[in-house]
Amino acid sequence: MLCYSEKHQVFHTIPPFSGNEFQVKPVSQGVMEDDGKPLLGSIQADYYSDQIDFLDSRQRRPFHVEPRNIVEDSAQERVSSEASVLNSRVHYYGRLTASSDRLLAPPDHVIPPPEELYIYSPLGTAFKVQGGEGSSKNPSIITIFAIWNTMMGTSILSMPWGIKQSGFTLGVIILILMGLLTLYCCYRVLKSTKSIPYIDTSDWEFPDVCKYYFGSLGQWLSLLFSMVSLVGAMVVYWVLMSNFLFNTGKFIYNYVHDVNMSDSEFGTNGTERVVCPYPDVDPHWNSTNTQHYITDNSTDTVLFDHWWNKTKTIPFYLIVLLLPLLNFRSASFFARFTFLGTFSVIYLIILVTVKAFQLGFHLEFHWFDSTDLFVPEFRLLFPQLTGVLTLAFFIHNCIITLMKNNKHQENNVRDLSLAYLLVGLTYLYVGVLIFASFPSPPLYKDCIEPNFLDNFPSSDIMVFVARAFLLFQMTTVFPLLGYLIRVQLMNHFFGDQYPSFLHVFILNVIIVAIGVLIARFYPNIGSIIRYSGAICGLALVFVFPSAVHLKALRRSGELRWPSACFHVFLIVLGMANLLAQFFM
Repeated sequence: MLCYSEKHQVFHTIPPFSGNEFQVKPVSQGVMEDDGKPLLGSIQADYYSDQIDFLDSRQRRPFHVEPRNIVEDSAQERVSSEASVLNSRVHYYGRLTASSDRLLAPPDHVIPPPEELYIYSPLGTAFKVQGGEGSSKNPSIITIFAIWNTMMGTSILSMPWGIKQSGFTLGVIILILMGLLTLYCCYRVLKSTKSIPYIDTSDWEFPDVCKYYFGSLGQWLSLLFSMVSLVGAMVVYWVLMSNFLFNTGKFIYNYVHDVNMSDSEFGTNGTERVVCPYPDVDPHWNSTNTQHYITDNSTDTVLFDHWWNKTKTIPFYLIVLLLPLLNFRSASFFARFTFLGTFSVIYLIILVTVKAFQLGFHLEFHWFDSTDLFVPEFRLLFPQLTGVLTLAFFIHNCIITLMKNNKHQENNVRDLSLAYLLVGLTYLYVGVLIFASFPSPPLYKDCIEPNFLDNFPSSDIMVFVARAFLLFQMTTVFPLLGYLIRVQLMNHFFGDQYPSFLHVFILNVIIVAIGVLIARFYPNIGSIIRYSGAICGLALVFVFPSAVHLKALRRSGELRWPSACFHVFLIVLGMANLLAQFFM
């Protein structure tokens, strides 16, 4: 491939692609008088812009593409006559010397920078090479969906439960308000680096901002609460992976042994079953509208149930799989599977849509009093939803990094707002549809589980696919979370992200032990999410963004009472959100 410099009218060649690397090889050089003609004015693209970082000017091989080989109908002159003559001359000189002789090779310093080059292929296509920084920039639509994909986590499985805990009407209101509050606090984080004068903050993250305003204490506190969010996510993952592995294994066992009615939960009749794993929460159970499946008491089934238990055995089986993965020095292999998060969310949305269509809507509005089958529209347990939503809308510790890659920096606020809108609509869609379609009667709305997939039997094909897919996705994401914890902790304490295998192994054993213990004795992902969300949200969502903004306004002399009162109110809300979790 031939490279052409628009500024210097210099030709270079690029050999055929080899992997992801390019090598620039000049054929001729010179500065022409005509400085304005591009190689190909009508066709420009930046498809190969990511590859230009690998340009190597030190390896050269003569190569020339004749104009007759260009497939293009445009009458525009592609190569100036002067450049063509010069190219032929140096091409001729190149034949006079050995390939290892650099006597006639242009020196490195005259090779144009990447932004002045076209990549020119024999098929008649020329691509304008973008600069080094511009090559990694993303358009707004990519940035918006990157934020959406990052925020979409396990909290989506608890949205119906959270709405049930707060009441349908109040739950919808709280979800909207929490989305707006967390969006504003995230906006304050995004703008925090701009308020620091006389310092280049282009490569700063929010912990650096906290250190600037509050010293090492601010940096350590931000690190501590970041660890809480990451450890909380890993614990939730361990509980969910135990759940998904249990139900996946149960489905396979029942299919292989032709066990058609192995579930012992109460549930609805018909092909589209919905179950209530803990029916004792319903004081007015109507057994005529439900069916109780009796477990097969054969020896094989009893033995299987003994060794395949959701809380007593499965959490320990996961150690064999996940502990070795956590000890990998690099997490690059697992990073290749991060795209699965998008597909899992899309599949969950499809699953929710299909189930809502099959089950229909079952709603009655009782504003403050419970009935036999329905929960009131306003309940005092609403702080449980606020705790879940704090983590569900949490992206504050990495929003600066995500927005750095936005191509149009002037649209950062707009793109952030659209991303939060998309996230909020996704949570609303899943939470409202599952709550509304939950069959009451015959079941009680309070039967909705913290993981709404638990309200469907293990024999459900669509739910089985969702569980198996999520199990694989979480297995690949779990080592990434452990890698983030390791890098931050080891760098802070030892100055090296992998000081030794022993250090890393001890840290991973502690993380795994926490996950196993909670999956064994307290496998309630709704409560785990709300506690970890309220704890890390207190610092990184409410306190630090507000405190940084207030301190910046005070230093610039722009602090006013309305702004001070509002941001102090946000801090109080964060503290109340955390304290309320311990009284629910």
